[in-house]
Amino acid sequence: MTAAVHRRADEDGYRLWLRYEPIADPARRAAVRAAFARPAIAGASPTAAAARDELGRGLSGLLGERVEVADTAAGATFVGGTGAEAELGAEGFVFVRSPAGALALAAHRDVGLLYGVFHLLRQLQAGHPLEAIAGEHRPRAALRMLDHWDNLDGTIERGYAGTSLWDWHKLPDYVDPRIRDYARANASVGINAAALNNVNADVRILNADYLPKVAALVDVLRPWGVRVFLSAKFSAPIELGKLPTADPLDPAVAAWWRAKVAEIYALVPDFGGFVVKANSEGQPGPQDYGRSHADGANLLADALAPRGGIVVWRAFVYKAEDGEDRAKQAYRELVPLDGRFRDNVVLQVKNGPIDFQPREPFHPLFGAMPKTPMVLEVQLTQEYLGFATHLVYLAPLFKETLDADTQVARLGSTVAHVVDGTLFGHARAGLAAVANTGRERNWCGHPFAAANWYAFGRLAWDHELRADAIADEWLRLTFTHDPIFVATAKSMMLRSREAVVDYMTPLGLHHLMAKDHHYGPGPWVDEGRADWTSVYYHRADSAGIGFDRTASGSDAVSLYRSPLREFYASPETCPDNLLLWFHHLPWDYRLSGGPTLWEALCRHYTGGVETVQRLRRDWDDVAPLIDGARAAHVAALLAIQEKEARWWRNACLLYFQTFSRRPLPPGLPPLEGTLEAYRARRPSPVPGI
Repeated sequence: MTAAVHRRADEDGYRLWLRYEPIADPARRAAVRAAFARPAIAGASPTAAAARDELGRGLSGLLGERVEVADTAAGATFVGGTGAEAELGAEGFVFVRSPAGALALAAHRDVGLLYGVFHLLRQLQAGHPLEAIAGEHRPRAALRMLDHWDNLDGTIERGYAGTSLWDWHKLPDYVDPRIRDYARANASVGINAAALNNVNADVRILNADYLPKVAALVDVLRPWGVRVFLSAKFSAPIELGKLPTADPLDPAVAAWWRAKVAEIYALVPDFGGFVVKANSEGQPGPQDYGRSHADGANLLADALAPRGGIVVWRAFVYKAEDGEDRAKQAYRELVPLDGRFRDNVVLQVKNGPIDFQPREPFHPLFGAMPKTPMVLEVQLTQEYLGFATHLVYLAPLFKETLDADTQVARLGSTVAHVVDGTLFGHARAGLAAVANTGRERNWCGHPFAAANWYAFGRLAWDHELRADAIADEWLRLTFTHDPIFVATAKSMMLRSREAVVDYMTPLGLHHLMAKDHHYGPGPWVDEGRADWTSVYYHRADSAGIGFDRTASGSDAVSLYRSPLREFYASPETCPDNLLLWFHHLPWDYRLSGGPTLWEALCRHYTGGVETVQRLRRDWDDVAPLIDGARAAHVAALLAIQEKEARWWRNACLLYFQTFSRRPLPPGLPPLEGTLEAYRARRPSPVPGI
């Protein structure tokens, strides 16, 4: 069987989940051919044209024959056209059937038609019955954005899939055709915005040389419903405008930003607005002038408001000189400003209070600022999760955050209902993700990493979707419908995130990675500013391990509402997977299941390695069911992942054993290597720094 299956043509992953492979079942193919014998999509806009092109491309691939899509409904067996469905909103769509059974797609705007076409093709690709293509569909969140941490020199901060998609040197005269495919991929899962440049912004992105380059990209992205944002550096009036200050209350500064915004909109009439990182990790901001974050955000919001732009102000704020628990600083700085931001400001909040760790509790800002719309920020690029060499399916992490109950109200007080705007009645809210795309042929590096891009889009559109259902769907669209492959690979995906937590940061540990590049373990890191070290977070000593965030420690637990704060505050009720996040406990503390803390720590680290070993065996079993190129690529990366999982286990347990002074529990494999060798290890080169 293996040899026969491997005669399939090798694939490089470029087509992502938009492969449109021919329908294998002849009866189903005939039914689809009959239903879409004469398709048509009305509309003269570039977006309607994109919808027509995509429907033709998809049906041609699925049916194995060329299908033309007309722009008039005359004689059509499938009709797509705008209607009066205003209640669907700007982006919603509805499928209706005529008394004779013919299918029609209606939307209030052409972008709704585009999303409807992608929904239709997804259903056909996934093998769902034609009868299931029905009903109304609308996004739950207004803003669904990718944040690209791309630099103007082509590098990507925390980028692990090659260089930037945006070739600034050749723009605006040449736009890589790949940009259109990037836009298609985003539109196919409902992503409607992209911030093009690094939040650690290069001020030049706003100058007269670069804005025409931005406009050239916008022209390609626009038909696909992707609105462009730029990360703005707060000191731009000084660096570009040659003003003596960037004080947000200075009239000359306000005038400079108004003029700059007018310059942008003259080239990009549908410009989305600015993403801003200010007064964090050395970035300039309003506090440099004794002003608040609200003062800084409102300065830009006032310049954008007349043209419909918004400010996405990042809540990732903390100071090196502030000795308070870093998990508390953003809450302390921002909660007093609730109600002081302009209507066109949204606060972008990371899923957890530290920094995209393998596991964190949800950020306490969610639910704490009812007058301020919020955007949930997650990370697709695996900065703290083994980069693009580790298989880590992140939908379970996203769902863990979205489904977390903020305890603001008895019902509907989840993080999801904060960021879809329904909890506090905000029209502007949403989700953003730090992109994992680059110029590697398969876009994201690891053949499974595109699943996280896909899952983010699907959950941003509908946060009630299940992680397992999304994985099932993505596998069928990306690889094959073979039931054995789908079942096995889906199980691998659903186990992967917990495996990484186990071999990196189990039981609520966090921030144990090596210094600067974050690749590999570094629990011993103790040099530099305290909150960039590992020892600041794990606080291991001879008495125990963990960060005490109860009333006897930093009291960060008090930022959560009752009864959640009491639940976290007691080690007896705190979930084991967050235990050392909230508590510093003795090595011999007994967990609810019976083992001591040291024993449990050892078993989790070992279990993470063992899970990766099982993932490798599972992949070997099903790899013959797909093309050889992608099968071999995944196999090679899983081998790297196992080697690096062992590295994490050995290095961390050898280090923590110097404090616990206890042997490994019986039955566990011995630790390999020496602590000195692990501490001396300097991986090089490391991408994405």
